[in-house]
Amino acid sequence: MDAVIKPLRSKLDKTEVPAAEIDQAGVRPDQPRPTREEAESAVKTLLSYIGENPSREGLLDTPRRMVEAYDELFQGYHQCPAEVLNRTFGETAGYDDFVLIRDIEFHSHCEHHVMPFYGKAHIAYTPVDRVVGLSKIARLVDAFAHRLQTQEHLTAQIAAALDKVLQPRGVAVLLEAEHTCMSVRGIAKHGAKTVTSRFTGMFYDNPDEQNRFLHMVRGISAPFAGA
Repeated sequence: MDAVIKPLRSKLDKTEVPAAEIDQAGVRPDQPRPTREEAESAVKTLLSYIGENPSREGLLDTPRRMVEAYDELFQGYHQCPAEVLNRTFGETAGYDDFVLIRDIEFHSHCEHHVMPFYGKAHIAYTPVDRVVGLSKIARLVDAFAHRLQTQEHLTAQIAAALDKVLQPRGVAVLLEAEHTCMSVRGIAKHGAKTVTSRFTGMFYDNPDEQNRFLHMVRGISAPFAGA
């Protein structure tokens, strides 16, 4: 797992993270949601398309089960990322370094083929006055991952939400994942990993902080910046 450290760039090169990367992405208000019966009927159509008989015994309950599975797998559309991060704590005893949570397992679905991709997220932020509960970071990952996604968009959304809600001195997000749309279909390259990253604030401005983050993600001790 390697990620290229971004070079120090002028603050004039920075661009604002679009609000769309944080906001709920889902059905438009003017777009009616299909009923459960319509969703189950669509599953029957797909079963017939692949050459199956939806009326045979083994598939009679498949439409219901598949719709129920989709309700679980894509529950992120009904979760608000800002609410996930709404409780913070101020008793930090003056802690002024970054907080890193690594190896957060996640699974999502590629929006191009609706096939799973899964892996680990490594997330750090440097608080100003308050910190957020550790489990909330994992919940934030799930809130975005349980939607149709690209890994690039997922990475950006996690970083943008932390940046906007917590307003820390900086955020670092690194995702590594295997995509089944690449490993079990198409070129079928099992084990190939995709790595994406997003840095804001002090992590964006300071390559030493990026380097320390990456070393700690790998489990290698690294000196403090400037040491």
